[in-house]
Amino acid sequence: MASSVASSTTLISSTQVSPAKSSLPSPSSLSFLRTISSPLRSRFALRSSLSSCSRRSFAVKAQADDLPLVGNKAPDFEAEAVFDQEFIKVKLSEYIGKKYVILFFYPLDFTFVCPTEITAFSDRYAEFEKLNTEVLGVSVDSVFSHLAWVQTDRQSGGLGDLNYPLVSDVTKSISKSFGVLIHDQGIALRGLFIIDKEGVIQHSTINNLGIGRSVDETMRTLQALQYIQENPDEVCPAGWQPGEKSMKPDPKLSKEYFSAI
Repeated sequence: MASSVASSTTLISSTQVSPAKSSLPSPSSLSFLRTISSPLRSRFALRSSLSSCSRRSFAVKAQADDLPLVGNKAPDFEAEAVFDQEFIKVKLSEYIGKKYVILFFYPLDFTFVCPTEITAFSDRYAEFEKLNTEVLGVSVDSVFSHLAWVQTDRQSGGLGDLNYPLVSDVTKSISKSFGVLIHDQGIALRGLFIIDKEGVIQHSTINNLGIGRSVDETMRTLQALQYIQENPDEVCPAGWQPGEKSMKPDPKLSKEYFSAI
């Protein structure tokens, strides 16, 4: 999880000093001291900020001007999409309070790696549905291209019927707002975002064009996210799977987990 740090806290408070004392450092000396102590102030502020986090809100939120980073509200959008071989409208914010969302971007229709990912998510859609999660695929292609690809069978490089919508980002505004647009090529990298029911991005990965993503890992990460939201005083260690032991984010209580390894 990405962490954000609040503005550095000033550690040196102003003090009344008699001007008669000759031991005062010169202005240039004070400037030098302020310069070299700045990193120390920042580190102290970071430590203070992290230690003040309640265990019941262990996830750190990013600053609003850092969108779209993990911990921030997902940029909203409304766009045309293809679902069940029909044109529909999709508005991301309509899922707030209702469902988690797996939002993934892919470069182009009628390509090579893309259909393997898109159909893999569709084939596992029932599992995501059980976790109260919607899946949305996005590319810069038009809805007409999406429709033609859906109407092409898999044996011919098409998708066949899908269990979730394919969103059209012909203006490239969605890809840009999520930070996955390759500007000089006009297509999106393979970005994937897990958005919780509050509309907050809780996980993101971005692969280069030739690297497909894992539905298994997406599912595992989603399950870990839901677990820590249901158990806010716990965290999930590396490779955690449902049913496995979690960890307490505490120097003493975490030893219970490590002693059992």
